[in-house]
Amino acid sequence: MRLNNIIDRLKLPFRKEKELFSSLYAILGFYPHDIAYYKQALMHKSVHRRNAKGKPLNNERLEFLGDAILDAVVGDVVYQHYEGKREGFLTNTRSKLVSRETLGKLATEMGLGNLLLSAGHSTSHNSYVEGNALEALVGAVYLDRGYDACMWFWKNRVLGKYINIDKVAFKEVNFKSKLLEWSQKNRVRLEYKMLKQKKDDNGSPVFSFQVVLEGVEGEKGTGFSKKEAQQLASKETLQRLKREPQFVDAIFAAKTERTKMEEEPAVAVPDTEQEQNFIIEQPKEETPAATESTETAPKRVRKEKTPKTDAQTASAEDTDEKFFAERSDLVDYDLSDISHKEKSREDIIAEAEAAAFEEM
Repeated sequence: MRLNNIIDRLKLPFRKEKELFSSLYAILGFYPHDIAYYKQALMHKSVHRRNAKGKPLNNERLEFLGDAILDAVVGDVVYQHYEGKREGFLTNTRSKLVSRETLGKLATEMGLGNLLLSAGHSTSHNSYVEGNALEALVGAVYLDRGYDACMWFWKNRVLGKYINIDKVAFKEVNFKSKLLEWSQKNRVRLEYKMLKQKKDDNGSPVFSFQVVLEGVEGEKGTGFSKKEAQQLASKETLQRLKREPQFVDAIFAAKTERTKMEEEPAVAVPDTEQEQNFIIEQPKEETPAATESTETAPKRVRKEKTPKTDAQTASAEDTDEKFFAERSDLVDYDLSDISHKEKSREDIIAEAEAAAFEEM
């Protein structure tokens, strides 16, 4: 690397773009071989340039390549730096080192924005664009000098000089995860409501999200990706939870109301059986035999008996006496012989002896 730098420095006075070579050397620590890669890496799509074939000429393709190379390089560095650490810790640390926020700050500290060719962009968009340019620059280094040059650049020009890897590794930056953890512990419903999605003047997507806790509106966040917008909204909401007790009270009051409604007894399920009241009852038809017997049979009229008076009773007795007086032919029967008489013991013995003599 040193020998190549000496040779490239000797060639510098004869190069057309001396300032660009010197600026890249200050950032990378070595001189480029093919300056075309680096010029493309520093060209934002807002410039709207095209190559000889009419295709767009910008840093998006190099950004894609640099993103993949940077993941491999940083993964290698983290793996070597933290021996014995588990996969989850290594993955989380690498994600922090290559996050949009980290790369944006790193590019700003390096002064990469001064070399970026762009049609102009807002200040809030600077870190986003510069972070993408840093990824594209890594892609240019890979195509120009190979993987080892990318590793050397990251180890010698980034780590230690701009980034403390240990501080980044043990710093909690996932505000969305922290807010989700808080909501789960307190059994609070959390959702992210997308307010709008649009494109800025350069054609880059812009997203706006708002945190909603138990229906209570939290803070908003705007970013150039959904993840970035949700992270910002989560961060602002966490800070508000700490400084505003009224906000916390409103959330738990809404939670109490929701759980109260959920605990109310359910209304009885209506009966599915329907009354069969649509059937008309038919009159019963009488059989012919029954009809005839009913018509021919004489009707009996039941007369109620009226109690007899004393005069009627006396008249009836006189009538009976007159009847028996006129019927003199009727014989008076003596019924005494059929009346029941009890026999004495002597009578029974006498009858038995008489019966015995008759048989002899």
